[in-house]
Amino acid sequence: MPRRPVRETLQVPEARPMSNARLAILIVIAAEVMFFTGLVGAYIVFRLSAPTWPPSDLPRLPIGITAANTAVLFASIFPMTRALRAIRRDDRLGAAHHVLWTAVLGTVFLAVQGLEWTRLVAHGLTLSSGTYGSTFYVLIGCHGLHVLVAVVWLAVVAALARNGGFTAQRHAALETCAIYWYLVCGLWAFLFPLVYLA
Repeated sequence: MPRRPVRETLQVPEARPMSNARLAILIVIAAEVMFFTGLVGAYIVFRLSAPTWPPSDLPRLPIGITAANTAVLFASIFPMTRALRAIRRDDRLGAAHHVLWTAVLGTVFLAVQGLEWTRLVAHGLTLSSGTYGSTFYVLIGCHGLHVLVAVVWLAVVAALARNGGFTAQRHAALETCAIYWYLVCGLWAFLFPLVYLA
């Protein structure tokens, strides 16, 4: 009686399910993109419908100092990326060090922006300065609030990393914090030319 050939079955590796942390940060990013799309849309509508933008009786935005401040924010991407590389090598102190530098640069960005706002208010550009003032402060203020939240998150992540809270295999909180920081920087890459340069 002839033997039937044995069929080999291919073992297909199971796809790893997406972690809850990654799913949560993707939902947050989607919500943030929709939120800022609405704000930017309102800004563009008001700007296009205004006869002059900005109004001649209001102070001009400080492009030079804001451009330098933008460079500070974008420079913070490098230590954040190095923190991710460090934790993947299981260099916990290196990761903590780089996250802390990211938080410091984010704090500098907020401080300079706060000084800029103080100067603008002193020269007459306030939230009640018509459509121009209100759209500027709401749009840029919402971004600043997001930077503040991210800086606090970075400080917590840096403390956890220094205390050995992450390993090469377990560092979802650091990774999601990095993704959020990249979002904050990416938003500013769009907002700065829209509000200050256009």
